[in-house]
Amino acid sequence: MENTERLRIAIDGPAGAGKSTAAKRLARELSIDYIDTGAMYRAIALKLIREHVDYNDAEALKELLSETDVDFRDGHVLLDGEIVDKDIRTSAVSRMASDSSAVLAIREKLVALQRAMGETKGLVMDGRDIGSNVLPDAEYKFYLTASVHVRACRRSLEMIEKGETADLDSIEADITARDLQDSTRTHHPLTQAEDAIVVDSTNLNIGEVVEVMLGHIRSRR
Repeated sequence: MENTERLRIAIDGPAGAGKSTAAKRLARELSIDYIDTGAMYRAIALKLIREHVDYNDAEALKELLSETDVDFRDGHVLLDGEIVDKDIRTSAVSRMASDSSAVLAIREKLVALQRAMGETKGLVMDGRDIGSNVLPDAEYKFYLTASVHVRACRRSLEMIEKGETADLDSIEADITARDLQDSTRTHHPLTQAEDAIVVDSTNLNIGEVVEVMLGHIRSRR
């Protein structure tokens, strides 16, 4: 395969389709960076909590964002140079990230950072609108999907493995609602890029999904 230093791969798709896991493995196979866009929103959420800033306060948020940098180094998430891998995985940060991620100013800040990353190095980036909005000129674009039922089953297994109680019907309802919310957002909704390769993982495991993606990449290089 050709040099992958500037190879940019966008993976979009609905929640629970396996984007993050597939993206990590694909990046490892290609020896390029994996950019966890969800972690970037969590990093901003962490700073909002630390600085006691209300994301609805436009001026305070603008000042905070102007003094904030989020980056990745050696597999770690950095907030203003500090490794925050564990700090961004708390329930409080999860709630704040969920609430604040729809704020346009935050999205614009992070999209700018994500685009800048794509200008300097090869990477795999996953999200909702990476191929259509963040990296529209990415060399490869994939749209990873799966049936609601299968995505709910996967989520249920994850919860059970963590010792949590899982109700499949409730999880399916939550995923259906999340799909609707993500696809109808005012800013940066879930979007399948016109030139994206659709990969349906309903009947595939993660290893098989990655092999499908690698097959497309190898066939075009």
